[in-house]
Amino acid sequence: MNWTHFIMPVFLSAFTGWVTTWIAIKMLFHPRKPVWFLGLKIQGVFPKNQQLIAQKLGQVVSREFLSFAEIEMKVIDPENLKQLKPEIEKHIDIFLREKIKHLFPMLSMFVGEKTITQLKAAFLMELESLFPVLMKSYMTKLEKDLDLEKIVTEKVSGFSTKKLEDILNQITKKEFKFLELIGGIFGLLIGLVQVFISLQLNT
Repeated sequence: MNWTHFIMPVFLSAFTGWVTTWIAIKMLFHPRKPVWFLGLKIQGVFPKNQQLIAQKLGQVVSREFLSFAEIEMKVIDPENLKQLKPEIEKHIDIFLREKIKHLFPMLSMFVGEKTITQLKAAFLMELESLFPVLMKSYMTKLEKDLDLEKIVTEKVSGFSTKKLEDILNQITKKEFKFLELIGGIFGLLIGLVQVFISLQLNT
């Protein structure tokens, strides 16, 4: 029995499976520009759908990842003011002890340690109630002025497909190689099945 007749189909089947998978991966990005082949217009999946991907990504980012409502909750969180309080208190203290002497020389004569402490406490108390109101107002204005969906869409639309390919290759290089290997293995299995069927038919 000439085993070459059986080994070659298995080898070719495995090779075909690998090449087919390799081509499928490459066609995610290539060709970057539309080309005509046998009357068909062919273009890579990402280049062809870049605008649509950009729009969908812009919607997802603006609605799911960067929700203004969630950002607002984080910004007006009292814990943020608590973290800033030491720095704010330091600036108020400098103002009451030093700057007020230059701005209001006569007034500074009547501002003693007790008055400074009371004024500082009053300013900080007022700031605690004013801070969330100011931040909420600012976030409302920012949401009107800042169109996240449009920004993301424009950024992705203008993104180089070559750069995108390089980034994805860096991240998923091993996964792409694994897919190529799986394609070869499936091709090998198909080849073995074909050989098995051929042997059964010949016996």
